[in-house]
Amino acid sequence: MRSGGRVWGAAWLAAGLGACTTATPTPPPLSASPGTLRERIAALALRQVEFGSVSLLPVRLEHSRLAGPFEDGGRRLYCIKSRMFGRTFGKPERPKLVLRDDNGALSVLRDEDEVCEGHRSEPFPELDTAA
Repeated sequence: MRSGGRVWGAAWLAAGLGACTTATPTPPPLSASPGTLRERIAALALRQVEFGSVSLLPVRLEHSRLAGPFEDGGRRLYCIKSRMFGRTFGKPERPKLVLRDDNGALSVLRDEDEVCEGHRSEPFPELDTAA
């Protein structure tokens, strides 16, 4: 009976040490992450507070729209709009986000809502399904 306990103890020790020594890979930077540009845009949007990244309640995005790419002052921009349900009771929140594409590197622009006006948008299901 004791030898069986030693075998189990050795097995648990080996499993524990194996779990401790495996290194988790660091995520690649956003510009080098795999996936289509639209998937990368959706992933960046979901990491923003406006789109529920810091929420105790689960959120659901619906009817998301993407405008762009379009040029504004020499910058290549994308605009994202959606309806977000879950953080408030009743009316949905309407988050907006402006992204800049600098040769594949995406960044968030703050206080740039007016640049989105007047641009044609299309459905953005990648954001709805990723949320």
